[in-house]
Amino acid sequence: QVQLVESGGGLVQPGGSLRLSCAASGSASSIDTMGWYRQAPDKMRELVAVITSGGATTYADSVKGRFTISRDNVKNTVFLHMNAMKPQDTAVYYCLADTPTQGKGYWGQGTQVTVSS
Repeated sequence: QVQLVESGGGLVQPGGSLRLSCAASGSASSIDTMGWYRQAPDKMRELVAVITSGGATTYADSVKGRFTISRDNVKNTVFLHMNAMKPQDTAVYYCLADTPTQGKGYWGQGTQVTVSS
């Protein structure tokens, strides 16, 4: 079992910044890829950014150059640093941890991010 606890969401003005954190516990040693997805009201859940245990990253085109994903493998924590935020970034952000050896993915509870003036 893997448990994911997210934090850092909230309200920010356009152009502002937020940092999301997601800490994994339990069978965290089995985790390979971690990442962030988001879902706006009445929209499909979409990939924001992912990072492998080796540090390879992938970003959605809509956030490239503005968001940065990183992780601390010792603390089993993944971060999403969001800069130059836009109203279009408003969504519930979900942390994902993939465990290939288990053949199972785990999701956090979601944290609301609202970009508005």
